[in-house]
Amino acid sequence: MKKQYVIPVFVPHLGCPNDCIFCNQRSISGQQKMMTGEDVRNTIDFYLDNIKDKEAKKEVAFFGGSFTGIEEEKQEEFLKIAYEYIKQGKVNSIRISTRPDYINKKILKRLKKYKVETIELGVQSASDYILKRANRGHTFEDVKKASKMIRWYGFKLGHQMMVGLPESTRIDEINTAKELIKLKPKMVRIYPVLVIKNTKLEKEFLEEKYTPLTVVQAVEICKELVSMFNKNGIEVIRVGLQNTDEITDPNIEGSEVVAGPYHPAFRQLVESGLWYDAIVTKIKQLNVKVKKVQVTINPQDVNNVIGHKRENVEKLKDMYTLDMIVKQDEKVKPGKLELEILEKYPEFLEDYKWRRENYGKK
Repeated sequence: MKKQYVIPVFVPHLGCPNDCIFCNQRSISGQQKMMTGEDVRNTIDFYLDNIKDKEAKKEVAFFGGSFTGIEEEKQEEFLKIAYEYIKQGKVNSIRISTRPDYINKKILKRLKKYKVETIELGVQSASDYILKRANRGHTFEDVKKASKMIRWYGFKLGHQMMVGLPESTRIDEINTAKELIKLKPKMVRIYPVLVIKNTKLEKEFLEEKYTPLTVVQAVEICKELVSMFNKNGIEVIRVGLQNTDEITDPNIEGSEVVAGPYHPAFRQLVESGLWYDAIVTKIKQLNVKVKKVQVTINPQDVNNVIGHKRENVEKLKDMYTLDMIVKQDEKVKPGKLELEILEKYPEFLEDYKWRRENYGKK
């Protein structure tokens, strides 16, 4: 299977009619100036020069959240440049992210013309109340219409949702996942809300009108969401904002993050948490007091099974007085595990009998 590289081109704020309560694209992307055609070309050339695997698939991705809202001339200019690389065989595909209320037949025909393959919609929530509270400027009905149109035109559909928006609850977020599943996207991104500098949300946070999720709370809800999407065959391509010089620990100088569930390995916390739950469930089904187990998994799962900084190994030891040995085997399918008991604690009657027989012996 060929490796795939994404060439990110950030187009911050251009075309966006709203200042969403949580958003400062220049901080999130690290892009402080508006993009030009020359910038697009230079960005693509830079990444292509640094990708050593010439056989790998390469995708130009226009990020920023409102690509189809920018001036038509700009859209044409940027798409035409990316399309040149496709015609030259240097790039395989184009992806864009945009707002659900900026999708119509004319726009989709333009994207088809330039061989755009994937369209991601910033959904954020299925609740119109939460969308209004976040100043999104669209409804969930817009999401449904845009999603159906995108799929009808033959594009790959992606959705982006957020957890921890103002007044949003776990039930709201579970319901958002359920509604997105009905729309059959190929992929989703899940973003826990971070409080970013120079946003309306920062003002609410400083005025104590908004309390962000903790890392633990965000991990728990994201575990549920990832599990739901996985069960429905929808690929979760990102959990948490990508770490940059700006999006980093709030305590680090220069960070644009004021508060919220930031963690440099957030996705691993979620995925290792799911593995921990799966291992504990399997052990409990054995209905015996286990002292040591061997978990056999595919090599690509080893880091998540062990956990961030060996968290799963240590937690099993602390919570269940259980030692876990991890064995790697490529014959085991990724995402699956085989569990073998290596040692059990003696049952009560066996323990009582042993103590009687050995009482007084040295």
